[in-house]
Amino acid sequence: MLPFSAFFTYKEATAYPVNIDGDFQLSKSQEMRLDDYLEKRFQGKFQTAGVRFWPEIQHFSPALLEKINKYTDVVPIFTNVIFDTSQSHANTIFEHMFCWLDIVVDEVKKHPETLFIIRAHPDEIRPGKESHESVSEWVENNNFAEIPNLEFIPPDKYISSYELIAAAKFVMVYNSTVGLESSIMGKPVLCAGKARYTQIPTVFFPDSKGSYINLLEEFLGADSIEQPITMRENARRVLYSQLFRASLPFDQFLKEDGVWRGYVRLRNFAPDDLLRGRSEVIDVVLDGILKKQSFIREI
Repeated sequence: MLPFSAFFTYKEATAYPVNIDGDFQLSKSQEMRLDDYLEKRFQGKFQTAGVRFWPEIQHFSPALLEKINKYTDVVPIFTNVIFDTSQSHANTIFEHMFCWLDIVVDEVKKHPETLFIIRAHPDEIRPGKESHESVSEWVENNNFAEIPNLEFIPPDKYISSYELIAAAKFVMVYNSTVGLESSIMGKPVLCAGKARYTQIPTVFFPDSKGSYINLLEEFLGADSIEQPITMRENARRVLYSQLFRASLPFDQFLKEDGVWRGYVRLRNFAPDDLLRGRSEVIDVVLDGILKKQSFIREI
């Protein structure tokens, strides 16, 4: 979402239900706005709730490059934090993310020709919000680091996710936003959890555990995987809608707290600034509440 923004819905907010109208297509100016955002995003120049996850983005080390070159294919696996509010909606095929990861490891062992790289989510170690059940602990407790064709990148290592995507045969995610970005980058994505972008075809999202395992085996055995062009186009439509249409910016009324990182406080503004016609965003909220409209800002 945009800085200082809010999302409004009559449904469950944690599911982030943004309706993507079938008639909505990006204009040239909208394409440019999205590309400008993605260029910054791919360089790690973004914040979420006042937190910059990537103080720096690192390139592949010589050791990792050497290891990658020993294998036929590379498959990055992007995990989530299980306390994230999206997870109760995501767990439709698998009971939870670690059930998925256990099955993934079984497949890793069956395919020694492929290098699998598990990328832990940086939010696992966010100060004050550290995960009490982390992928890092799961890897350590199960001695998965000893599997030759499994590489683990912990949450405090800032190796570029986008370099991993570029090197990938295909990308595996649970329900992370990086799945949407991977699809935009033209990579096939195998998704294991219901995500805010699986409402329309943006990634490969099987409807059962058995179908997921079968498709994973098919992908691993194929020489190459074709991503339908509609998935990339749909991914751009979804991301644009979430970022600019459903994400309502309140920077006219809010500013950084200045003490608590990730918190905001009110600016000094006249009460009349909240009247209809004074703010486009306030008008969208009023129409949503009073007229049952969609809380969407057309931009």
